[in-house]
Amino acid sequence: MAQLNVLGTELQECSRDPLTGYRRNGCCDNFGDDPGMHVVCCRVTEDFLAFSAAQGNDLSTPMPMYGFPGLRDGDQWCVCASRWLDAHLAGRACPIVLEATHMSALEYIDLEVLQSYAVPL
Repeated sequence: MAQLNVLGTELQECSRDPLTGYRRNGCCDNFGDDPGMHVVCCRVTEDFLAFSAAQGNDLSTPMPMYGFPGLRDGDQWCVCASRWLDAHLAGRACPIVLEATHMSALEYIDLEVLQSYAVPL
């Protein structure tokens, strides 16, 4: 069965460079095995990265032992729905790609909110 995005169409790839997704397959898919719900495809900003680091999740520092290059402004990355919502509520959310954001994000975030941050795939 195809994975669906928040628009109800087939989930598109978020990023292969850097390679993202809970399963590191380029997609913010959801097979029910990801406790963090990394289902929101973000185009990260410096402000979002700083917010995330302040919350204890440093996404900027490379971790070669895990094959993680560290994110830079403009990279696309699958983030936890709850973390993105926290950033939104703090006024520090980054843009998202609706076509690459899994429909399960709607369990945490209203579609209208997601749409207000939408950028083209």
